[in-house]
Amino acid sequence: MAKAAKPAAATKDPIVLTIDVGGSHVKILTSAGGEMRRTDSGPSLTPQQVVASVTKLAEGLDYDVISMGYPGPVRDNKPSLDPFNLGKGWNGYDFTAAFGKPVKLVNDALMQAIGSYDGGRMLFLGLGTGLGAAMIINNVGQPMELAHLPYKKGESFEDYVGERGLVKRGKKKWRKYVFDVVDRLRAALQPDYVVIGGGNVDKLDELPEKSRRGDNTRAFEGGFRLWRDKALII
Repeated sequence: MAKAAKPAAATKDPIVLTIDVGGSHVKILTSAGGEMRRTDSGPSLTPQQVVASVTKLAEGLDYDVISMGYPGPVRDNKPSLDPFNLGKGWNGYDFTAAFGKPVKLVNDALMQAIGSYDGGRMLFLGLGTGLGAAMIINNVGQPMELAHLPYKKGESFEDYVGERGLVKRGKKKWRKYVFDVVDRLRAALQPDYVVIGGGNVDKLDELPEKSRRGDNTRAFEGGFRLWRDKALII
């Protein structure tokens, strides 16, 4: 009599270290839990400095793989342009080689979008140092470089609704422009709903139509989903 086949061993999800690179801070958290750790960022930040800072921040943490949100376009798992609000030397930088562990690199807005996604057609907009944007349509993620498209008086969307626009024009006018930009992008892209995240979303008392408030911590969940959500296509 043939022996019954042994059941296949359950596949254990890897422990993910998520790195969120922003214009003000670099933040990390692992899927094993614990507290978020962070260090300062800034306009002169280089990828080498990120690797050094994260290696130091992550001392004592166990992790198998890395997810990283990068504030710029990504191609072939590497930055394809230097970021607008950070330093130089990012284009083509190999983070997998630098960290010595498997890395999934995505646009930072897409990572937060993935962490915020509830199905259907979602547009994510991140109000922070700049303007992040991404869409997810039926589990297919697409980062979008909308920030520097022309908007008014020779300036871009980001010039009006990013941090510079908030400082230059004040909160009342900034809110008006946020509503206008969201309305224009919703009309053009036809999402089922809009998630507005980023560090400055808390400065909105009300939200545009068919929108809900995001949370920067969802970027970490997005990083974890990159490794465990098999239906997700990026």
